[in-house]
Amino acid sequence: MPLVPYALTRPFLFGLDAEHAHELTLNAIASLQNTPAQCLWSQARVDDPVTVAGLKFPNRVGLAAGLDKNGRCIDGFGAMGFGFIEVGTVTPKAQPGNPKPRMFRLPEANALINRLGFNNDGLDAFIANVRRAKTFRARGGILGLNIGKNAATPIENAVDDYLIGLAGVYPHADYVTVNISSPNTKNLRALQSDEALDALLGALQQRKAALAKEQRRAVPMFVKIAPDLDHDQIKLIAATLKKHGIDGVIATNTTIARDTVQGLKHADEAGGLSGAPVFDPSNRVIGQLRGELGAAYPIIGVGGVLSGADARAKRAAGADLVQLYTGFIYRGPALVSEAARALLR
Repeated sequence: MPLVPYALTRPFLFGLDAEHAHELTLNAIASLQNTPAQCLWSQARVDDPVTVAGLKFPNRVGLAAGLDKNGRCIDGFGAMGFGFIEVGTVTPKAQPGNPKPRMFRLPEANALINRLGFNNDGLDAFIANVRRAKTFRARGGILGLNIGKNAATPIENAVDDYLIGLAGVYPHADYVTVNISSPNTKNLRALQSDEALDALLGALQQRKAALAKEQRRAVPMFVKIAPDLDHDQIKLIAATLKKHGIDGVIATNTTIARDTVQGLKHADEAGGLSGAPVFDPSNRVIGQLRGELGAAYPIIGVGGVLSGADARAKRAAGADLVQLYTGFIYRGPALVSEAARALLR
């Protein structure tokens, strides 16, 4: 167990602006990881190895992308018991993201709204941070690197940004995630449509094959999709993933729907809603994907996991692995162990 229970620190953090609390936490973890002070939050990892997409994961519980956009805290988060960690989204060039304030808590709904907009320090700084991380991967942890496009890049040139991102992160990733589902970059979700997705995945698979040959190592590639998709859209995406031989899918990103939080403070803020309200929509997408893609296709489920029972429900819906984000902010490191124990074979 962590030396300092999260229940003692949460009231202080929740008394601050959400983004300020987030940055304060990341700065502390980045400064103290791999030092004796790491005992403040570290805990034993639940051992439940599973092979997915050719990778051996120490357990089925991971940290979702978006929490550590610049990959500064990989070892620190790794000490909390995660089997895998996904960092990013990184864009080729550094960008500030959207104007502040841009992150809001909805505690009555165990939810967050963010419109951060891929704020990050750019690909070079990201890779430098990833290369500095040592202990998590040395202990068998799996690292995913999540790529996106710059806000200033026209949507018709989006493929160029993703190709730059893929080439940059490929040598350093255990798997790569292509993020085409954030609602906070203008027109990004249009890449989930028929022709755009086909062109993007075709170009990425061609570059990935060249990188694999050049570096003599195969790195799986996943695509992260939105929960706000209808039956036909999900069916089309599944067919396109299979057509291009994509290694797996992550379902889902945040939602733009607000029906479950109407009337709550901040509910009308623009951005992506995460946490408990996205639990059912993401499970619906996972279930349909499993039906379309078959029993063996790798699916990572994310959205609204706040308990061990929620993690089991994600598995029951069809996910092989489960990621945490908003639930982790509300529950702290204890949720990692609880979810991993709930998923023990």
